[in-house]
Amino acid sequence: MNSSIARDPTQSAAQTSGNGTESAVGKARLRKALLDTRTTLAGRAARDAALAARLADALTRRAPRCVGFYWPIQGEFDAREVVSAWLAQASPNAPRLAALPVVTALGAPLVFHRWTPDARMTEGRYRIPVPLEGEVLAPDLLLVPCVGFTRDGLRLGYGGGFYDRTLHSMTPAPQTLGIAYDALEIDSLTAEAHDLALDAIVTESATFARTGGNPGESGITTP
Repeated sequence: MNSSIARDPTQSAAQTSGNGTESAVGKARLRKALLDTRTTLAGRAARDAALAARLADALTRRAPRCVGFYWPIQGEFDAREVVSAWLAQASPNAPRLAALPVVTALGAPLVFHRWTPDARMTEGRYRIPVPLEGEVLAPDLLLVPCVGFTRDGLRLGYGGGFYDRTLHSMTPAPQTLGIAYDALEIDSLTAEAHDLALDAIVTESATFARTGGNPGESGITTP
């Protein structure tokens, strides 16, 4: 775990392997340690408020037309209020849309169905709620939940590969913002052939943007 774990001395540190190469077993152990860290993270209300403010600012600066995000599970940051507020701030000349991912089949890219704060929901695959209505949208910005992350934009997910397949299938490619907490930062991950680095990672205390990636962001930005 990077020095960011020092902000939470009560949290156990999860490490990558010493040489930066993770076996499937090593990634599984790391994933479990990070999930345990996230579900027991102290001070969540303050962290969520800070992350929400940073995310709202990122949406304003990046000015997407359609945001694809996620229904929170396993202690993930809940972005619904931020996205709802962003939708409510739309002007008549610049409509805004939001969408949630739907798993249509194992091994297939995610499909995004339109979401509104009052949308009727139904249970999707893995018992995750999805919009009942099936209007398909093509987001130009994705909020991607991270189990773990590195400062250069690599993400550790749940291991299903859904976001990797989805990003490879989307043309044009959307902007990508990883959503995580400081305590989930890890020193390194070995990028596999299918891995795509995210444009930036947003946490409660910083935005880690890949250098030269996006207007208004380079390196690490803080309040």
